[in-house]
Amino acid sequence: MSRVLVAYFSASGVTGSVAKKLAEATGADLYEIRPAVKYTSADLNWNNSSSRSSVEMKDKSSRPELADKSAEISGHDVIFLGFPIWWYVAPTIINTFLEAYDFSGKKIILFATSGGSGFGRAVEGLKPSAPNAEIREGKLFRSSVSVNELKKWAEGLGV
Repeated sequence: MSRVLVAYFSASGVTGSVAKKLAEATGADLYEIRPAVKYTSADLNWNNSSSRSSVEMKDKSSRPELADKSAEISGHDVIFLGFPIWWYVAPTIINTFLEAYDFSGKKIILFATSGGSGFGRAVEGLKPSAPNAEIREGKLFRSSVSVNELKKWAEGLGV
C-alpha cells in the first residue's frame, strides 16, 4: 500500500481524469468517492434552482449518502482530495466523505477542477469535517493536465 492516496469525487468525469493521472504521477492508491444515488445531468443543472446540486449547495448541512465506505484511510499519510468546484466550494459529498473516516494526523491536499471559479472558501468549508487533519488548498487543474505536470506539482509539495 502506498502512503499516498488520491481520493476524488467526479460528477462528469473531468475530476476523475485528473485524479487517475495524479495517482499515476505519484504512485498513489486511488479511491473514487461515489454517491449512493448517481448525479444525472438534470441534477447538475446549476441554472435550475431546484436541481439536486443546487438544493444541496444551498443547504450547507446537506450530506449526500456515500455508495460505500471502503476507503483505506489508516495506511495513508497524505491524501490528495479532488472534486469539482461548485459555487466556489467543494460539493457537500466531500464533507460526507471526510466525516465518514478518521483523518487525525493526516495531511489532506486539495485539488479541483473548475469551469472558471477558484477554490473560494473550499478549505474553510471542509475543515470542520476533518478537524484533526491538516487541510491545504492545492491547485485547480484542467482535464488536459499531463502526468508529468502533476508529478512536478506533487514533488514541489514534497510528496
